[in-house]
Amino acid sequence: MLRNTKILATLGPSSGSPEQILALARAGVNVFRLNMSHSSHDEHRARVQAIRAVERELDRPLGVLVDLQGPKLRIGQFSRPVTVQTGERYDFVLETVDGDGQRASLPHPEAFSALEAGHAILVNDGKMAFHVEQVRADRIETRVAVGGELSSRKGFNLPHTVLSQSVITPKDHLDLQFALDVGADWLAMSFVQTAADVKELRALVGGRVGIVSKIEKPTALADLAAIAELSDAVMVARGDLGVELPTEEVPVAQRRIVHLCRRLGRPVIVATQMLESMITAPTPTRAEANDVATAVYEGADAVMLSAETAAGQFPLEAVAIMDRIIRRVEGAPDYHEMMAIDYRAAAEPSEADAIAACARKISTLLPVTAAAAFTTGGHTCLRMARERPHTPILGISPRLATARRLTLVWGVTAYHGPDAENLEDMVVKTTFCAAKLGLAEQGRPMVIIAGLPFGTPGATNLLRLVTP
Repeated sequence: MLRNTKILATLGPSSGSPEQILALARAGVNVFRLNMSHSSHDEHRARVQAIRAVERELDRPLGVLVDLQGPKLRIGQFSRPVTVQTGERYDFVLETVDGDGQRASLPHPEAFSALEAGHAILVNDGKMAFHVEQVRADRIETRVAVGGELSSRKGFNLPHTVLSQSVITPKDHLDLQFALDVGADWLAMSFVQTAADVKELRALVGGRVGIVSKIEKPTALADLAAIAELSDAVMVARGDLGVELPTEEVPVAQRRIVHLCRRLGRPVIVATQMLESMITAPTPTRAEANDVATAVYEGADAVMLSAETAAGQFPLEAVAIMDRIIRRVEGAPDYHEMMAIDYRAAAEPSEADAIAACARKISTLLPVTAAAAFTTGGHTCLRMARERPHTPILGISPRLATARRLTLVWGVTAYHGPDAENLEDMVVKTTFCAAKLGLAEQGRPMVIIAGLPFGTPGATNLLRLVTP
């Protein structure tokens, strides 16, 4: 399991049994995703119970991420599919009507109040596009920019429009409470538009669960720095982002998001279609393997599998090949050169930042086997991970919730164990943990970072070198 880049796998019909979850964890999964767009609370609860049982069997923390559905916008009903041609006029109306070749229902009043002339409406995953010419109280007059077939309940996206309504739907509120009840470690927020959306969710959950902001709208890119600052982690959600952005812009956006998060020290996940062909094939395409490798070279904290593990025919094989790609890239001669590229923000004038920077420097000068950190809330490990050191980071925490959350963080091997009582006990516990996890080697030093007095959150002020 000693990889820097973590694997996040979605559970579903192909992977939801206790036996399958155990096999996936053994194959290399660090964090399991529960997609609240699918399955019932009872089904998800059973999966969480299975994850915790596997965690106990393997004696290592596993993370659980609950992914909220967010506002899914759809057009109304059609008695039969109709085809509209590029250049034609087409109207979306607020009233409930049977869709035809001239108009369709758009049962979302918030869209009428937010859309303006010049905005775009995308339908059916972006396969069709409409240019807004005029917005009335009950009618949106558009010109068909990209024609095609319209039928009932097709999803629509508004790439240039910030909706005034909350992105946290009534369903999300129920799913959010479920996530807190089952002790989820991370809560992913879909269709984030601005930093205000993150503030709203933060007010609801406090610090009880880490917040992952999914970047999948151009409006979120416009407020990216503020969103990342307020989030505990960020996801490059390339599915909807690829619908609302021109295709050629998605790789540029991905790189921008990853590098910003590295500067801020926020964990960042690259998601969607990473090994898409493995839904139906036992091996990925060369392009998909290169896509995973690119995310690893950029320094992403985690890469995610969606339908590949949730509904695909080869979930275990998908995890195994992703694990192999990551390990191969991280073993490449130029990997640490890429990690050494300085995307970090200027270090804060704090003891924690100074010590994290020193630990990284030591790891480049000495044959250090591990940099161990005693951490209560995980902050020390996050500061160390931002430095992208050459050596594994051993995160030892007396809080199981902290250890589980650290399973998403680059380079951190999380360990749940008691805090040190004194300096001698610190060395004994570090040596024991490192030996247990294969991170200790006779005659080679380890770096230990802690805070005095022990057990005090945010008191990182000690760096010590020990040699077993």
